[in-house]
Amino acid sequence: MAKKDLDITELSIWNDATKMLAKAKEDGIETAWDRLQQQTPHCQFGESGICCRICTMGPCRITSKSPLGVCGANADVIVARNFGRFITGGAAGHSDHGRDCIEALEAVAQNKAPGYTIKDEAKLFRISDELGIPTDGRNALAVAKDLALEFFEDYGTKKGRLAFINRVPEKQQHLWKELGIMPRGVDREIAEMMHRTHMGCDNDAANTMLHAARVSLADGWAGSMIATEISDILFGTPTPRKATVNLGVIKEDQVNILVHGHNPIVSEKILEAVNDPELIAFAREKGAAGINIAGLCCTGNEVMARQGIPMAGNHLMTELSIVTGAVELIVVDYQCIMPSLVQVGACYHTQMVTTSDKAKFTGAQHVKFEMHNGLDQAKRVVRMAIERFGYRDASRVHIPCAPVDMVTGFSNEALLSALGGSFDPLLDAIKAGKIRGVVGIVGCNNPKYKHDHCNVNLARELIKKDILVLVTGCVTTAVGKAGLLVPDAISQAGPGLKKICGALSIPPVLHMGSCVDNARIMQLCALLANKLGVSMADLPVVASSPEWYSEKAATIGTYAVASGITTHLGHPPNITGSKLVTDLAVSGLNDLVGGCFLIEPDPFKAAAVIDERIISKRKALGLTA
Repeated sequence: MAKKDLDITELSIWNDATKMLAKAKEDGIETAWDRLQQQTPHCQFGESGICCRICTMGPCRITSKSPLGVCGANADVIVARNFGRFITGGAAGHSDHGRDCIEALEAVAQNKAPGYTIKDEAKLFRISDELGIPTDGRNALAVAKDLALEFFEDYGTKKGRLAFINRVPEKQQHLWKELGIMPRGVDREIAEMMHRTHMGCDNDAANTMLHAARVSLADGWAGSMIATEISDILFGTPTPRKATVNLGVIKEDQVNILVHGHNPIVSEKILEAVNDPELIAFAREKGAAGINIAGLCCTGNEVMARQGIPMAGNHLMTELSIVTGAVELIVVDYQCIMPSLVQVGACYHTQMVTTSDKAKFTGAQHVKFEMHNGLDQAKRVVRMAIERFGYRDASRVHIPCAPVDMVTGFSNEALLSALGGSFDPLLDAIKAGKIRGVVGIVGCNNPKYKHDHCNVNLARELIKKDILVLVTGCVTTAVGKAGLLVPDAISQAGPGLKKICGALSIPPVLHMGSCVDNARIMQLCALLANKLGVSMADLPVVASSPEWYSEKAATIGTYAVASGITTHLGHPPNITGSKLVTDLAVSGLNDLVGGCFLIEPDPFKAAAVIDERIISKRKALGLTA
């Protein structure tokens, strides 16, 4: 049966997106939505997690007529193994990012990274003091070397305890030990999951799921947290600053470079090169008014939070940014990068440049970035972009809108400063019910949903209920475009939240960074729990990822749940083929760790369910609902 033509107005809530989708259709460009339609209906065995490809006696798929795989594994075991490996992929991605950051810190400490420096020495010394590294009378580079070594040990097996575990409330630590899910080392937990899920190993679904929780905790309290803290040390801890967002940040009269991926090690140097006077002069020689840099996805979040660099779009806007016809170069590092960007770019004049050996794309040009040559390579890349400006076809250029203002950069340090140096005012507001709870909305876009419909409407509904919203990653672009990341958005908040945010001159939705920076939210929850003398599971706090798609998002959700924070998802992982695993995820984990998954695709219904959860937590603490 022939596929129906896509109704563009039903694909996204945004004007810039629908205009570019219409232009893509006119220009003969295939997008993620077209490919989704081609792939629909999806394989039901894959969607429910009951297809096993772990050995070559299969692949096996479970049905009522064939309830066991060739080896004898049932649906519960197969689903748990698949989910465990899915979680492990996400943990590996975030934690390998963290490892790259440790190597960068070590290179700076050893004077092997010309052009890279320690931007936040105060944080370097504060983190080192926290971890018991001597700092008195020592210079920053010597301390940084020891800190890098401490973090490297978090990836091994010898120490058996993560550096930041002391941040976790004692009640939570005791529970993790009892359940056997206390993370011991990032690489150890990842390797053990791959071993456990090999044929003939762990064939107890509940046991596999518990180790999935352990793997995710190693990511949340080590890999991601290390990436966040080191990025702050090397590039500066974010503070509130103004920025702009949507495709209107692309400039028709300038050379446009978009940075995309997750790691600021590359993007910070591209930004430095863009401001080089010689390169600006070269761009003007080529007929451009200047050089413009903007961000996509999490690399965009990184440079926006620290430098105020504008944000062009989130995950589903990446192809559409090229369709403007005005992008000379997209520079990528790794993660969440669609291979289709190469093909879409080839239909215009846009060159894609890869910078990491672990993320090469066929058809892209590879310019390897290393700590010893970062600025030189960045200048080379910017020069390539300037050269491409001459290939631009002005008749195909269309910038669909004007940019929207936003305020970004609410690290925990910045939030603490806004509160006058203590989190007590935040706790007092929560106790008094002026802020009834806190929800972190994080994660992705998924073309199965109307683009950003769930992300934006969930945030709007929650702030109406006096619930403070914290955002990271691709949700940031959504709520920014919706006008929720400016102080004026308090007009949409409930009376209590309006009063608190108005007094502090902050938005009711706060941007806390990229996806790895969910570690900031975890640390904030731990700080509040420790102040109250309770576990994180007792807090009126919920996590949400309405439009998620990636392994990393599932890992984030799992480490939130394992830390005691109930987590809302717009759709379930591929686990529905096992009643045991599904029941454990949506209810059983609550009895074990104090949190579970809530599944609800409708953002308005999800807001109501989340509110009920917050009410129950408030009542248990003896607070008014």
